[in-house]
Amino acid sequence: MGKGNQSCVTEIELLGFSDFRALQVPLFVLVLAFYVFAVVGNTLIVLVTAAHPALHTPMYFFLRNLSFLEVCYTSVTLPKLLVNLLSESQTISFLGCGAQMCFFLFFGITECCLLSAMAYDRYVAICCPLQYALIVNQRLCAQLAGGAWTIGTLAAFSQTVSIFTMPFCGPNRISHFFCDILPVLGLATTDTHQYEAAVTILTVLLILVPFLLILLSYSLIISTILKMPSAEGRHKAFSTCSSHLLVVSLFYGSAILIYMQPTSVQSQGHDRFLSLVYTVLTPTFNPVIYSLRNKEIKSALRKSTGWKLFPQATSLG
Repeated sequence: MGKGNQSCVTEIELLGFSDFRALQVPLFVLVLAFYVFAVVGNTLIVLVTAAHPALHTPMYFFLRNLSFLEVCYTSVTLPKLLVNLLSESQTISFLGCGAQMCFFLFFGITECCLLSAMAYDRYVAICCPLQYALIVNQRLCAQLAGGAWTIGTLAAFSQTVSIFTMPFCGPNRISHFFCDILPVLGLATTDTHQYEAAVTILTVLLILVPFLLILLSYSLIISTILKMPSAEGRHKAFSTCSSHLLVVSLFYGSAILIYMQPTSVQSQGHDRFLSLVYTVLTPTFNPVIYSLRNKEIKSALRKSTGWKLFPQATSLG
């Protein structure tokens, strides 16, 4: 693989939160609890929305994709973080680091695209309700979801290959808990300015552009809602969007703070904690925000499991 044959580094040390010794065990317990909740909650959403025909609608199709993605996304970084928090050795093989980065980018970029597809779904549902069934049909849903996964695959593979074909013959420590692009680039023993520029372009295209499309969708949605004559209608319309907006704010807020700031002012110490927001908190809150407040999901859970743990709630999107 060209320059990749010059690589001297065989493993990379993930320093993670090793400089916060007193927090190692509490952080382990906290991350483990969030990870288990994220996996169980999102898996339940996938199973319940797939099993009940009443939930075979575009909104729940996208939610099912998002929940499956979140299970995979958390499983790329958190198991290794949990092991490292209780281990003296905090290393990952060079090949393992490349695989982790590739899958992290794959699921992260796919989520960016999927969230914008979900915003489009809400836009059509609220702004063009009479044409919704005609526009957002099964074929379009498959195309939007397939496009998101395809973009994630191509972007992740190309970025990972371009980075890991550089020579790594110097230091092997990064102040992060997983193999993210910029910390790993800092280990390359070559001029990385062109690669950093490529990362910036990729960030603009795959994070900022979908985010701007979401903002456009919601500006049109809010404009339509404010024109509704009924207060009840406005409340119901806002309710269908609030869940998605909250997830978007958590995910994009932290991602933009990390990846859109100039390289010269980036602090890996701060980035570690910001990264916990979109690797731990967002996947964990996804089941709560989207589903545990949702009447249809609760009803389906009761039918599937017999649970009666949830009070009645209004239908939310």
